[in-house]
Amino acid sequence: MEDVRIRFSGETTISELARKDAQVVILAHQGRPGGPDFTPLKQHADVLSTILKKPVQYVADLFGAKARTAIKKLKAGEILVLENVRTYPEEQKKGTPAEHAQTDFVKSLAPLADVFVNDAFAAAHRAHVSIVGFTAVLPSVAGRVMEKELNALNMALESPAKPCVYILGGAKADDALKISRFVLDNNIADNVLTGGVAGHLFLAARGYNLGKPNVEFLEKKELMGFVSGIKELVTQYPAPIKTPSDVAVNADGQRKEIAVEELPTNYPILDIGTKTIENYCESIRKARSIVISGPVGVYETKDFMKGTKKILEAAAESKAFSLVGGGHTVAAVEQFGLEEKMGYVSTAGGALIEFLMGEQLPGVAALEAAAKEQ
Repeated sequence: MEDVRIRFSGETTISELARKDAQVVILAHQGRPGGPDFTPLKQHADVLSTILKKPVQYVADLFGAKARTAIKKLKAGEILVLENVRTYPEEQKKGTPAEHAQTDFVKSLAPLADVFVNDAFAAAHRAHVSIVGFTAVLPSVAGRVMEKELNALNMALESPAKPCVYILGGAKADDALKISRFVLDNNIADNVLTGGVAGHLFLAARGYNLGKPNVEFLEKKELMGFVSGIKELVTQYPAPIKTPSDVAVNADGQRKEIAVEELPTNYPILDIGTKTIENYCESIRKARSIVISGPVGVYETKDFMKGTKKILEAAAESKAFSLVGGGHTVAAVEQFGLEEKMGYVSTAGGALIEFLMGEQLPGVAALEAAAKEQ
């Protein structure tokens, strides 16, 4: 089981609360009802116990009599994990803090608590009961992981040191389009470097024919519909937006690099080419703020990890503040052993993307509203 988020909160927020003799009750989720990863949280309690090197209790109940009794029996410094919050049918319904405060879930547990601590930045983009409901009825604060995430993201968005470079890769072209538009319209980024599947679409928007296998892939993923929006953005910001000057294709099992002027190709494009890597790394070396979201190639394969590896290494070696985030990006950072050299590694996925788009996150907004009332 992937324990990065458990470890981050366990080693900071949870351990700090326990050391200060708080009675710590943990609400968390795993998967969605009906999904293959939907599971009770007993194993999470066991993992947390190993991380903290102390017993962590678990009760197979969320807000019924068993859960409430277990909470009341907690002694100073003890920790209790309640059942998966998504076992509650109303949990994933969107609503305001005031609306969610009227649920049986919140009304049953809130009277037993003194403070609500939200340490789940990765779920802050969801207006779910466990994320916003308690903020309407309890003093509410951000946990240490949430605090670090927000501080790092504010450095990247609100007042980034210039020049500021965004590297956008991966396969979510709609995210790349929205992030690019937001950071360029608001003068946050000086340059946006594109790669991965998102880079393919930016090349297509600049009039390049990628070749049959690549176009068919984009059509299969229903991504070609974003080309018109990207074309409009590229026309508006021709200089700040950078697209690959060469690409690496899988030519019958071998890496082969071709200039974009040689397109179309009958081979799948799986990485950026050497010239592009050099140009992008030069921009990174000159930057004072760097944000990386998404790998620029198929980093899982030896022949096509070059672009992602070199880009991440350049960011790690830079003296600039660097923020990297998104599941595949973080996995690549860990694969290449660069975690300790980055300014900040975000464990968030959807919440990070929405924040970089300038969207208001319900979980953060609820904490801010609660702070004004305290």
